[in-house]
Amino acid sequence: MHPAAFAGAAMGRLTHYAVSGLVGAALVRGASKAAPKAKPAARKAMVGGLAGGIVAARWLGSAAEEARLKAGDMMAEARSSLGEEAPPPSAVDFDGHEHDHEH
Repeated sequence: MHPAAFAGAAMGRLTHYAVSGLVGAALVRGASKAAPKAKPAARKAMVGGLAGGIVAARWLGSAAEEARLKAGDMMAEARSSLGEEAPPPSAVDFDGHEHDHEH
């Protein structure tokens, strides 16, 4: 799978979780206004849902990073098989890096 396609799929999932969270929040707010006694249970459900969303977002971030690294390895291997030298992992230029801290 192309890294851009994987990143697009990951962003789609993150967007899904964000939208689900917003819809859930709206439902909880409406339910808490309709039934004041249900407010603590609704809050608990909301917190649980948000916690699940955080865990899912962390997992997706980790999976995206792993996929990016694997794609980079495969690109380097493909270039090597063609006799080309793979570029260094970082394309950032540090020449003329003029400020006062150590790297």
